[in-house]
Amino acid sequence: MHAAKDRPVDELSMAGVARAMRAVLPACVLAVAVSSCGMYDAVSESPSESLDVSSDFSPVAAPQVANGPETTVADPGPLRGSLRSPDVLVIGDKALGDGLRDKIGSVPGVRAAEPLSVASVPVGERSVTVAAVDSDGYRRFTVKHTATADAVWQAIAAGDAVLSHEIGRDLNRPLGERLGLRAGEHDVDLRVGAYATTVPRIDVVVNERRGEQLGMRRHNAMVLALDDAKRDDASAALTTLLGDRGSVQELTTDPAPSSGTRRAAYLTGGADSDTLGSFSYRYFEDGTVEPEASWVNANITTETVPILGSVTCHRVMLPQFRAALREIVDSGLADRIDRADYGGCYVPRFIGRDPNRGLSLHTWGIAVDLNVSGNHRGTVGEIDRRVVRIFKKWGFAWGGDWEWTDPMHFELATIIR
Repeated sequence: MHAAKDRPVDELSMAGVARAMRAVLPACVLAVAVSSCGMYDAVSESPSESLDVSSDFSPVAAPQVANGPETTVADPGPLRGSLRSPDVLVIGDKALGDGLRDKIGSVPGVRAAEPLSVASVPVGERSVTVAAVDSDGYRRFTVKHTATADAVWQAIAAGDAVLSHEIGRDLNRPLGERLGLRAGEHDVDLRVGAYATTVPRIDVVVNERRGEQLGMRRHNAMVLALDDAKRDDASAALTTLLGDRGSVQELTTDPAPSSGTRRAAYLTGGADSDTLGSFSYRYFEDGTVEPEASWVNANITTETVPILGSVTCHRVMLPQFRAALREIVDSGLADRIDRADYGGCYVPRFIGRDPNRGLSLHTWGIAVDLNVSGNHRGTVGEIDRRVVRIFKKWGFAWGGDWEWTDPMHFELATIIR
């Protein structure tokens, strides 16, 4: 039995389809020690040179304006104001309007609040949680070593991406290399400008102009500092205030999610996110998730398509999926797809069934795996390239184009109207 390919969508949100991870270049860039809690091995100018990792370090590459003024913002200068503890992250199913943000900031026990944009964006085989921020306010919620490291915020202002140490290690991205974040049919290539610890559960920080490039929903989130004495009451009041409009996520407690917790999922970039819809979901110890019934009833449907027969997918994808398969039949290529080797479409669960790794794109029902047994990850795959060309014509991205290939995998990248 072939399970649907795990394609991650973070529990917060998701951006279309990403290009594969690029080859890792030798680590030969200057590192400046400035701080962090999570360790990502510092890189240095000489392979024989190493930094003292007994302390917390946050490597920083010299900021540079690599993509022109349209992706840069003003240099934020030195830290202004006092530091705040990032206690709660509020994520809206949609943008948080001015009125709702004012109400959130006025909840008794909320000491400080900063709006930001949050989305989950695919990078190769996984997604990363991206925050598009105004540096002046956001940096006050970060650890002291990061907040006071002007070079980190200069890199963000210059249009670079600042990665958490953990995600930098997972993606194996040296300083100065490019990171491709998917936005529609194309990647937005960002230079990795620094590694730094910012706010828990945020993997990548960019400036607000970069957020616009990525199609992120502006100010759909807020990071809050709470009064310790009123923490429980404030959290309860926030949950009541948000209701079914979003989720309230504790940041200073154990980050491991518990079974049944409600979270919001929003797909941004790539395929038309408003057409695909936003939903909340519950998740369980076995790594499965349960999107809210109203979203499933409105969007997930079972229909018959050429070659494969009955499939269950997102209603928006099915017309293009059917059209691609019909053209494959008309082209005399039907025997190039093995109906018995179909890997599925709508399979609501986390990547690897691990809640900390984000949702599989199959949770949205906009990805399919074909001819699974002969098209494993990391191979060129056996799938007929004429089939691939037809799927691309009908708005699908192909995993065989990724550097770490996944040739069985096709996912909706563009909605053809």
